[in-house]
Amino acid sequence: MKRTNVSNNVIRRLPRYLRKLDDLASKGEERISSDKLGRQMGLTPSQIRQDFSCFGEFGQQGYGYNVDSLRKEIGLILGTYRGYSVILVGAGNLGTALVQNFDFIIEGYSFLGAFDINPEIIGNTIDGFPIYDVKDLADFVREHKVDIAILTVPRHVAQELTDTLAQAGIRAIWNFTNTELDVGEDGPLVESIHFSDSFLVLTYHLAQSDDGEKK
Repeated sequence: MKRTNVSNNVIRRLPRYLRKLDDLASKGEERISSDKLGRQMGLTPSQIRQDFSCFGEFGQQGYGYNVDSLRKEIGLILGTYRGYSVILVGAGNLGTALVQNFDFIIEGYSFLGAFDINPEIIGNTIDGFPIYDVKDLADFVREHKVDIAILTVPRHVAQELTDTLAQAGIRAIWNFTNTELDVGEDGPLVESIHFSDSFLVLTYHLAQSDDGEKK
């Protein structure tokens, strides 16, 4: 069932919960209370309970949450067990780093390969995955019914490649091009990552700290 009443803030906290639960599981923790989870994540216990209640009742009063069960539930909510297929468009430094540091197989996705325009790297591999010529991108997306494209290309070609992907039937784009993409009302889902935003949030808090010290 599609959940239409879950706020974007709650959705964006789910990956944080999953990372924390992965960490707890790696340390052999079998259960955790909302109080303890809240202290470790900088959230209130009531906020955690409210977040989880958007998707069902996962804990037990007096027991807390079973770490492994909660990991699986959140994974299901986030779609990590659906085997979504993924490609990389732009096999430069950033794209290569993303593939090398995100284990798609372990995370539950199916990474099919990368695409680039550089003849010096076409035919090579990233972590064992092939790098194809970007000229074959549209045909590949159609043939393999690819779900998600990671876009790490220069800004001046981002929209053109987005159009190619959309016309080929891509369902979602993870956008690292530092530009807004126009996909229209019926186009693919787009999640844009702007690294500068995170840096500016950091400098905002730094400035607030400095201003507070001057008072």
